[in-house]
Amino acid sequence: MEKKGYVWLIVIFLGLVAATAMPQSQANAPVTILHAARLLDIESGKIISPGEVLVQGERIVEAGSSVKPPAGAQTIDLGDTTLMPGLIDAHIHLFLHPGAEDLQTVEESVPRRTITALFAARDDLMAGFTAERDMGTEGAGSADTAVRNAIDHGLAPGPRLRVSGNAIDILGGHEDAIHYNPAQHVLSNATYANNPSEIVEVIRKQFKEGADFIKMYETGPDSVLDGKLHTPYQYSEAELAAAVQETARVGKRVAVHATGEPGALYAAQAGVVSIDHAVQLSDETMRLMREKQIFAVPTLTIFDYFAEHAASPTAAARERAFFDLHMKEIPKQLAAGVPMALGSDVGPFPHGTQAREFVLMVQAGMKPLAALQADLLNGAKLLGWEGQIGALKPGYFADVIAVPGDPLKDVSVLQNVKFVMKNGVIYKK
Repeated sequence: MEKKGYVWLIVIFLGLVAATAMPQSQANAPVTILHAARLLDIESGKIISPGEVLVQGERIVEAGSSVKPPAGAQTIDLGDTTLMPGLIDAHIHLFLHPGAEDLQTVEESVPRRTITALFAARDDLMAGFTAERDMGTEGAGSADTAVRNAIDHGLAPGPRLRVSGNAIDILGGHEDAIHYNPAQHVLSNATYANNPSEIVEVIRKQFKEGADFIKMYETGPDSVLDGKLHTPYQYSEAELAAAVQETARVGKRVAVHATGEPGALYAAQAGVVSIDHAVQLSDETMRLMREKQIFAVPTLTIFDYFAEHAASPTAAARERAFFDLHMKEIPKQLAAGVPMALGSDVGPFPHGTQAREFVLMVQAGMKPLAALQADLLNGAKLLGWEGQIGALKPGYFADVIAVPGDPLKDVSVLQNVKFVMKNGVIYKK
Protein backbone atom coordinates (compact mmCIF):
# COMPACT_ATOMS: atom_id res chain seq x y z
CA MET A 1 0.00 0.00 0.00
CA GLU A 2 2.86 2.35 0.87
CA LYS A 3 4.60 1.69 -2.48
CA LYS A 4 1.43 2.65 -4.36
CA GLY A 5 1.29 5.83 -2.30
CA TYR A 6 4.83 6.70 -3.35
CA VAL A 7 3.96 6.16 -7.01
CA TRP A 8 1.03 8.55 -6.82
CA LEU A 9 3.12 11.13 -4.97
CA ILE A 10 5.78 10.93 -7.66
CA VAL A 11 3.20 11.24 -10.46
CA ILE A 12 1.63 14.28 -8.80
CA PHE A 13 4.99 15.91 -8.15
CA LEU A 14 6.24 15.38 -11.70
CA GLY A 15 3.03 16.92 -12.96
CA LEU A 16 3.67 19.97 -10.82
CA VAL A 17 7.23 20.16 -12.10
CA ALA A 18 6.00 19.99 -15.71
CA ALA A 19 3.65 22.89 -15.00
CA THR A 20 6.47 24.98 -13.53
CA ALA A 21 8.86 27.01 -15.63
CA MET A 22 12.33 25.47 -15.84
CA PRO A 23 15.58 27.26 -16.62
CA GLN A 24 16.66 27.88 -20.22
CA SER A 25 20.26 28.21 -21.41
CA GLN A 26 21.78 31.67 -20.98
CA ALA A 27 22.42 32.07 -24.72
CA ASN A 28 18.79 31.39 -25.71
CA ALA A 29 17.12 33.06 -22.75
CA PRO A 30 14.87 36.04 -23.48
CA VAL A 31 15.51 39.50 -22.04
CA THR A 32 12.91 40.60 -19.52
CA ILE A 33 12.20 43.93 -17.85
CA LEU A 34 10.37 43.81 -14.52
CA HIS A 35 8.53 47.06 -13.81
CA ALA A 36 6.82 48.00 -10.54
CA ALA A 37 5.80 51.03 -8.55
CA ARG A 38 8.80 50.66 -6.22
CA LEU A 39 12.18 48.93 -5.87
CA LEU A 40 14.10 48.23 -2.66
CA ASP A 41 17.77 49.19 -2.71
CA ILE A 42 18.76 47.03 0.25
CA GLU A 43 22.28 48.40 0.61
CA SER A 44 21.27 52.08 0.80
CA GLY A 45 18.07 51.23 2.63
CA LYS A 46 15.98 53.32 0.27
CA ILE A 47 12.87 52.77 -1.81
CA ILE A 48 13.25 53.84 -5.45
CA SER A 49 10.11 54.83 -7.33
CA PRO A 50 9.35 53.57 -9.88
CA GLY A 51 11.52 50.48 -10.06
CA GLU A 52 12.80 48.33 -12.89
CA VAL A 53 15.06 45.28 -13.19
CA LEU A 54 16.54 44.14 -16.50
CA VAL A 55 17.12 40.37 -16.56
CA GLN A 56 18.93 38.33 -19.19
CA GLY A 57 19.13 34.63 -18.64
CA GLU A 58 19.90 33.89 -14.99
CA ARG A 59 21.52 37.25 -14.21
CA ILE A 60 20.53 40.83 -13.48
CA VAL A 61 21.89 43.25 -16.08
CA GLU A 62 20.61 46.52 -14.65
CA ALA A 63 18.35 47.77 -11.84
CA GLY A 64 17.07 51.18 -10.85
CA SER A 65 14.23 53.63 -11.43
CA SER A 66 14.44 52.87 -15.15
CA VAL A 67 16.53 50.65 -17.42
CA LYS A 68 17.44 50.93 -21.08
CA PRO A 69 15.21 48.40 -22.91
CA PRO A 70 17.09 46.28 -25.44
CA ALA A 71 15.39 45.39 -28.70
CA GLY A 72 12.91 42.56 -28.27
CA ALA A 73 12.78 42.78 -24.47
CA GLN A 74 9.55 41.71 -22.79
CA THR A 75 8.21 44.03 -20.10
CA ILE A 76 6.24 42.61 -17.18
CA ASP A 77 4.30 45.28 -15.31
CA LEU A 78 3.81 44.21 -11.70
CA GLY A 79 1.77 47.29 -10.82
CA ASP A 80 1.58 48.63 -7.28
CA THR A 81 4.25 46.35 -5.80
CA THR A 82 7.82 46.62 -4.55
CA LEU A 83 10.58 44.73 -6.36
CA MET A 84 13.18 43.31 -4.00
CA PRO A 85 15.73 40.49 -3.75
CA GLY A 86 14.50 36.97 -3.12
CA LEU A 87 14.28 36.15 0.59
CA ILE A 88 16.80 33.97 2.44
CA ASP A 89 16.04 31.53 5.27
CA ALA A 90 19.24 30.48 7.02
CA HIS A 91 17.64 27.79 9.21
CA ILE A 92 15.16 25.35 7.71
CA HIS A 93 14.29 21.65 7.85
CA LEU A 94 12.92 20.44 4.52
CA PHE A 95 12.57 16.91 5.88
CA LEU A 96 10.22 17.88 8.72
CA HIS A 97 6.53 18.78 8.73
CA PRO A 98 4.05 19.71 11.50
CA GLY A 99 3.42 16.90 13.96
CA ALA A 100 5.52 14.85 16.36
CA GLU A 101 9.11 15.21 15.13
CA ASP A 102 10.36 12.08 16.85
CA LEU A 103 7.58 9.91 15.38
CA GLN A 104 8.05 11.26 11.84
CA THR A 105 11.57 9.93 11.71
CA VAL A 106 10.48 6.54 13.07
CA GLU A 107 7.28 6.01 11.08
CA GLU A 108 8.17 7.58 7.72
CA SER A 109 10.74 6.04 5.37
CA VAL A 110 13.57 8.11 3.91
CA PRO A 111 12.06 7.87 0.36
CA ARG A 112 8.75 9.20 1.65
CA ARG A 113 10.46 11.98 3.58
CA THR A 114 12.51 12.93 0.52
CA ILE A 115 9.35 13.34 -1.57
CA THR A 116 7.86 15.45 1.23
CA ALA A 117 11.04 17.56 1.23
CA LEU A 118 10.62 18.29 -2.48
CA PHE A 119 7.11 19.62 -1.86
CA ALA A 120 8.43 21.67 1.08
CA ALA A 121 11.12 23.21 -1.13
CA ARG A 122 8.48 24.18 -3.67
CA ASP A 123 6.30 25.77 -0.98
CA ASP A 124 9.22 27.82 0.36
CA LEU A 125 10.11 29.04 -3.13
CA MET A 126 6.53 30.07 -3.85
CA ALA A 127 6.56 32.07 -0.60
CA GLY A 128 9.50 34.09 -1.97
CA PHE A 129 12.42 32.26 -0.37
CA THR A 130 14.91 31.78 -3.18
CA ALA A 131 17.87 30.67 -1.02
CA GLU A 132 17.92 28.53 2.12
CA ARG A 133 20.23 26.65 4.49
CA ASP A 134 18.93 23.20 5.48
CA MET A 135 20.06 22.54 9.06
CA GLY A 136 19.91 18.75 9.11
CA THR A 137 17.71 16.05 7.67
CA GLU A 138 16.82 14.70 11.14
CA GLY A 139 17.64 11.08 10.39
CA ALA A 140 17.44 11.08 6.58
CA GLY A 141 21.21 11.07 6.13
CA SER A 142 22.47 12.77 2.98
CA ALA A 143 19.09 12.76 1.21
CA ASP A 144 19.20 16.56 1.20
CA THR A 145 22.09 16.30 -1.27
CA ALA A 146 19.70 14.67 -3.75
CA VAL A 147 17.08 17.39 -3.19
CA ARG A 148 19.65 20.16 -3.68
CA ASN A 149 21.00 18.54 -6.83
CA ALA A 150 17.52 17.96 -8.28
CA ILE A 151 16.76 21.66 -7.84
CA ASP A 152 20.13 22.74 -9.25
CA HIS A 153 19.64 20.55 -12.32
CA GLY A 154 16.17 21.96 -13.01
CA LEU A 155 14.35 18.73 -12.15
CA ALA A 156 12.28 20.28 -9.36
CA PRO A 157 11.31 23.80 -8.25
CA GLY A 158 12.92 25.07 -5.07
CA PRO A 159 15.33 27.54 -3.53
CA ARG A 160 19.08 27.34 -4.06
CA LEU A 161 20.28 25.31 -1.08
CA ARG A 162 23.17 24.85 1.30
CA VAL A 163 22.78 21.46 2.99
CA SER A 164 24.41 19.77 5.99
CA GLY A 165 23.27 16.15 5.72
CA ASN A 166 22.64 14.60 9.12
CA ALA A 167 23.56 16.84 12.05
CA ILE A 168 26.21 15.70 14.55
CA ASP A 169 25.36 14.90 18.17
CA ILE A 170 26.73 13.06 21.20
CA LEU A 171 25.40 9.76 22.52
CA GLY A 172 22.39 10.64 24.64
CA GLY A 173 22.39 14.17 23.24
CA HIS A 174 19.72 16.58 22.08
CA GLU A 175 18.56 14.54 19.08
CA ASP A 176 19.03 11.03 20.47
CA ALA A 177 16.06 8.65 20.86
CA ILE A 178 16.00 8.82 24.64
CA HIS A 179 12.40 8.05 25.63
CA TYR A 180 11.96 4.80 23.73
CA ASN A 181 12.29 1.18 24.78
CA PRO A 182 16.08 0.57 24.60
CA ALA A 183 15.43 -2.97 23.32
CA GLN A 184 13.95 -1.49 20.13
CA HIS A 185 17.21 0.31 19.26
CA VAL A 186 15.46 3.38 17.87
CA LEU A 187 18.00 5.41 15.92
CA SER A 188 19.10 8.94 16.75
CA ASN A 189 18.00 11.76 14.45
CA ALA A 190 21.65 12.83 14.27
CA THR A 191 25.00 11.09 13.75
CA TYR A 192 27.00 10.18 16.86
CA ALA A 193 30.46 11.67 17.43
CA ASN A 194 31.80 11.58 20.97
CA ASN A 195 35.41 12.77 20.71
CA PRO A 196 37.62 14.75 18.31
CA SER A 197 38.65 11.76 16.21
CA GLU A 198 35.03 10.66 15.76
CA ILE A 199 34.01 14.24 14.95
CA VAL A 200 36.62 14.46 12.18
CA GLU A 201 35.61 11.06 10.78
CA VAL A 202 31.92 11.98 10.67
CA ILE A 203 32.67 15.36 9.08
CA ARG A 204 34.69 13.70 6.33
CA LYS A 205 31.84 11.28 5.67
CA GLN A 206 29.31 14.14 5.53
CA PHE A 207 31.43 16.00 2.98
CA LYS A 208 31.94 12.83 0.96
CA GLU A 209 28.15 12.52 0.69
CA GLY A 210 27.67 16.10 -0.47
CA ALA A 211 27.28 18.34 2.59
CA ASP A 212 28.03 22.05 2.05
CA PHE A 213 28.62 22.73 5.75
CA ILE A 214 28.43 20.94 9.11
CA LYS A 215 25.68 21.32 11.71
CA MET A 216 26.39 20.27 15.31
CA TYR A 217 24.13 20.14 18.36
CA GLU A 218 25.88 21.95 21.20
CA THR A 219 23.19 22.42 23.89
CA GLY A 220 20.03 20.86 25.27
CA PRO A 221 17.66 20.05 26.86
CA ASP A 222 16.62 23.56 27.92
CA SER A 223 14.79 24.94 30.95
CA VAL A 224 14.05 28.45 32.19
CA LEU A 225 14.12 29.27 35.91
CA ASP A 226 13.69 32.80 37.29
CA GLY A 227 14.45 34.36 33.92
CA LYS A 228 17.66 32.41 33.36
CA LEU A 229 18.19 29.72 30.75
CA HIS A 230 19.75 26.46 31.86
CA THR A 231 21.12 24.13 29.19
CA PRO A 232 23.98 21.61 29.36
CA TYR A 233 26.71 21.79 26.76
CA GLN A 234 27.52 18.76 24.58
CA TYR A 235 30.95 19.51 23.12
CA SER A 236 33.90 21.24 24.76
CA GLU A 237 35.63 24.18 23.11
CA ALA A 238 38.47 21.86 22.08
CA GLU A 239 36.07 19.41 20.45
CA LEU A 240 34.31 22.19 18.54
CA ALA A 241 37.68 23.61 17.53
CA ALA A 242 38.58 20.23 16.02
CA ALA A 243 35.41 20.42 13.93
CA VAL A 244 36.10 24.00 12.84
CA GLN A 245 39.68 23.11 11.90
CA GLU A 246 38.62 20.10 9.85
CA THR A 247 35.94 21.98 7.93
CA ALA A 248 38.29 24.91 7.31
CA ARG A 249 40.78 22.48 5.77
CA VAL A 250 38.39 22.10 2.82
CA GLY A 251 37.06 25.64 2.85
CA LYS A 252 33.83 24.90 4.70
CA ARG A 253 32.27 25.91 8.01
CA VAL A 254 30.44 24.73 11.15
CA ALA A 255 27.08 25.97 12.44
CA VAL A 256 25.78 25.02 15.88
CA HIS A 257 22.47 24.61 17.62
CA ALA A 258 23.16 26.48 20.86
CA THR A 259 20.53 28.19 22.99
CA GLY A 260 22.69 29.34 25.89
CA GLU A 261 25.74 29.09 28.09
CA PRO A 262 28.34 27.72 28.42
CA GLY A 263 27.85 25.96 25.07
CA ALA A 264 27.41 29.18 23.10
CA LEU A 265 30.69 30.51 24.54
CA TYR A 266 32.55 27.35 23.56
CA ALA A 267 31.15 27.69 20.04
CA ALA A 268 32.22 31.34 19.77
CA GLN A 269 35.69 30.53 21.09
CA ALA A 270 36.02 27.74 18.53
CA GLY A 271 35.06 30.08 15.68
CA VAL A 272 31.85 28.63 14.25
CA VAL A 273 30.07 30.57 11.51
CA SER A 274 26.71 30.84 13.27
CA ILE A 275 25.07 30.19 16.60
CA ASP A 276 21.50 29.19 15.88
CA HIS A 277 18.70 29.93 18.37
CA ALA A 278 21.05 31.98 20.62
CA VAL A 279 18.37 32.53 23.24
CA GLN A 280 20.51 33.88 26.10
CA LEU A 281 24.15 34.82 25.60
CA SER A 282 26.81 36.00 28.04
CA ASP A 283 28.62 39.31 27.60
CA GLU A 284 31.81 37.46 26.63
CA THR A 285 30.00 35.37 24.02
CA MET A 286 28.44 38.48 22.49
CA ARG A 287 31.83 40.23 22.48
CA LEU A 288 33.42 37.31 20.62
CA MET A 289 30.53 37.10 18.17
CA ARG A 290 30.89 40.81 17.36
CA GLU A 291 34.69 40.51 17.10
CA LYS A 292 34.66 37.37 14.92
CA GLN A 293 31.47 38.29 13.04
CA ILE A 294 29.71 35.10 14.11
CA PHE A 295 26.04 35.29 13.17
CA ALA A 296 23.19 34.79 15.62
CA VAL A 297 20.19 33.15 13.95
CA PRO A 298 17.30 33.69 16.41
CA THR A 299 14.59 31.37 14.91
CA LEU A 300 11.85 33.20 16.82
CA THR A 301 9.01 31.71 14.79
CA ILE A 302 9.55 28.15 15.96
CA PHE A 303 9.41 29.13 19.63
CA ASP A 304 6.26 31.18 19.05
CA TYR A 305 4.71 28.27 17.17
CA PHE A 306 5.52 25.79 19.94
CA ALA A 307 3.94 28.10 22.51
CA GLU A 308 0.77 28.46 20.42
CA HIS A 309 0.49 24.74 19.64
CA ALA A 310 1.58 23.12 22.90
CA ALA A 311 0.00 19.83 23.93
CA SER A 312 -1.16 21.10 27.35
CA PRO A 313 -1.54 24.33 29.34
CA THR A 314 1.56 23.42 31.34
CA ALA A 315 3.59 22.90 28.18
CA ALA A 316 2.20 26.13 26.72
CA ALA A 317 3.31 28.09 29.78
CA ARG A 318 6.78 26.58 29.58
CA GLU A 319 7.13 27.35 25.85
CA ARG A 320 5.76 30.87 26.28
CA ALA A 321 8.27 31.60 29.05
CA PHE A 322 11.04 30.43 26.74
CA PHE A 323 9.79 32.59 23.87
CA ASP A 324 9.34 35.66 26.09
CA LEU A 325 12.89 35.29 27.40
CA HIS A 326 14.21 35.06 23.85
CA MET A 327 12.34 38.22 22.79
CA LYS A 328 13.75 40.13 25.79
CA GLU A 329 17.31 39.06 25.00
CA ILE A 330 17.33 40.21 21.36
CA PRO A 331 17.76 43.94 22.20
CA LYS A 332 20.79 43.07 24.36
CA GLN A 333 22.38 41.20 21.48
CA LEU A 334 21.67 44.06 19.08
CA ALA A 335 23.13 46.60 21.51
CA ALA A 336 26.24 44.42 21.84
CA GLY A 337 26.75 44.46 18.08
CA VAL A 338 26.06 40.78 17.47
CA PRO A 339 25.51 40.28 13.72
CA MET A 340 22.10 38.79 12.95
CA ALA A 341 20.86 36.60 10.12
CA LEU A 342 17.28 35.49 9.58
CA GLY A 343 16.32 31.86 10.06
CA SER A 344 12.94 30.49 11.04
CA ASP A 345 13.45 26.76 11.80
CA VAL A 346 10.53 26.03 9.47
CA GLY A 347 9.53 22.37 9.17
CA PRO A 348 7.85 21.72 12.51
CA PHE A 349 5.51 24.52 11.35
CA PRO A 350 4.23 24.68 7.74
CA HIS A 351 6.67 25.41 4.96
CA GLY A 352 5.91 28.59 3.07
CA THR A 353 4.77 30.48 6.19
CA GLN A 354 8.16 31.48 7.62
CA ALA A 355 8.06 35.17 6.61
CA ARG A 356 6.52 35.64 10.06
CA GLU A 357 10.13 35.66 11.26
CA PHE A 358 10.45 39.23 9.91
CA VAL A 359 7.42 40.33 11.92
CA LEU A 360 8.78 38.80 15.13
CA MET A 361 12.25 40.28 14.63
CA VAL A 362 10.67 43.72 14.37
CA GLN A 363 8.55 43.04 17.46
CA ALA A 364 11.77 42.08 19.25
CA GLY A 365 13.24 45.51 18.58
CA MET A 366 14.73 45.56 15.09
CA LYS A 367 13.79 48.22 12.56
CA PRO A 368 12.23 46.81 9.36
CA LEU A 369 15.31 47.78 7.34
CA ALA A 370 17.63 46.11 9.87
CA ALA A 371 15.59 42.90 9.70
CA LEU A 372 15.69 42.98 5.89
CA GLN A 373 19.44 43.64 5.82
CA ALA A 374 19.99 40.84 8.33
CA ASP A 375 18.13 38.54 5.98
CA LEU A 376 19.44 39.64 2.60
CA LEU A 377 22.95 40.98 3.17
CA ASN A 378 23.97 38.87 6.17
CA GLY A 379 22.10 35.84 4.85
CA ALA A 380 24.07 35.98 1.60
CA LYS A 381 27.33 36.08 3.59
CA LEU A 382 26.27 33.25 5.87
CA LEU A 383 25.29 30.99 2.98
CA GLY A 384 28.49 31.78 1.11
CA TRP A 385 26.80 33.64 -1.77
CA GLU A 386 27.91 37.18 -0.98
CA GLY A 387 28.11 39.20 -4.18
CA GLN A 388 25.74 36.80 -5.95
CA ILE A 389 22.40 37.06 -4.13
CA GLY A 390 20.72 39.36 -1.61
CA ALA A 391 20.63 42.54 -3.71
CA LEU A 392 19.33 43.74 -7.06
CA LYS A 393 22.65 44.54 -8.72
CA PRO A 394 24.23 43.88 -12.13
CA GLY A 395 25.84 40.46 -12.29
CA TYR A 396 23.84 39.03 -9.40
CA PHE A 397 21.60 36.01 -9.86
CA ALA A 398 18.13 37.12 -10.95
CA ASP A 399 16.39 36.16 -7.71
CA VAL A 400 13.59 38.74 -7.56
CA ILE A 401 10.28 38.92 -5.74
CA ALA A 402 7.48 41.50 -5.64
CA VAL A 403 5.39 42.33 -2.59
CA PRO A 404 2.46 44.71 -2.10
CA GLY A 405 3.10 47.93 -0.21
CA ASP A 406 6.40 49.11 1.27
CA PRO A 407 8.35 46.53 3.34
CA LEU A 408 10.31 49.31 5.05
CA LYS A 409 7.05 50.52 6.58
CA ASP A 410 5.36 47.15 7.14
CA VAL A 411 7.39 43.93 7.00
CA SER A 412 4.21 41.86 7.19
CA VAL A 413 3.79 42.42 3.44
CA LEU A 414 6.52 39.78 3.05
CA GLN A 415 3.89 37.24 4.05
CA ASN A 416 2.02 37.98 0.82
CA VAL A 417 4.54 37.61 -2.00
CA LYS A 418 2.92 38.23 -5.40
CA PHE A 419 5.76 37.41 -7.80
CA VAL A 420 8.73 35.04 -7.62
CA MET A 421 11.67 34.79 -10.01
CA LYS A 422 14.69 32.62 -9.29
CA ASN A 423 17.68 32.40 -11.60
CA GLY A 424 15.74 34.41 -14.17
CA VAL A 425 12.87 31.92 -14.25
CA ILE A 426 9.38 33.03 -13.21
CA TYR A 427 7.75 30.63 -10.77
CA LYS A 428 4.89 32.80 -9.49
CA LYS A 429 3.10 35.68 -11.20
